[in-house]
Amino acid sequence: MNFRFAHNNINVLDLDKSLAFYKQALGLAEVRRKEAEDGSFILVYLGDGQSPHQLELTWLRDRDQPYNLGDNEIHLAFTVDDYQAAHQLHSEMGCICYENPAMGIYFIADPDGYWLEIVPVR
Repeated sequence: MNFRFAHNNINVLDLDKSLAFYKQALGLAEVRRKEAEDGSFILVYLGDGQSPHQLELTWLRDRDQPYNLGDNEIHLAFTVDDYQAAHQLHSEMGCICYENPAMGIYFIADPDGYWLEIVPVR
């Protein structure tokens, strides 16, 4: 029996804002979309164009309050081939929320407050 990662899911309050953020900040593009017939939810799967792993964004029509992320200790990590350029982009976007220079990593926050770790290719 073999298991492989398929996708991770996060729920978002403003789908358009999240799609724009993930495109600008990480270059993720929509791979596929599922919309409920009654309009109650939309699922959008994002890909990086290089790996089969996807990020699923779930938008719920009746949700009007921000999600409670608790201590926000769960995160996704992304490697980047040009760490300095990525850091500059994220600085300009104002989305860097934590830096650890000793470890050579930093985190950005998406519009819903989810943290995303940025790691240089090593």
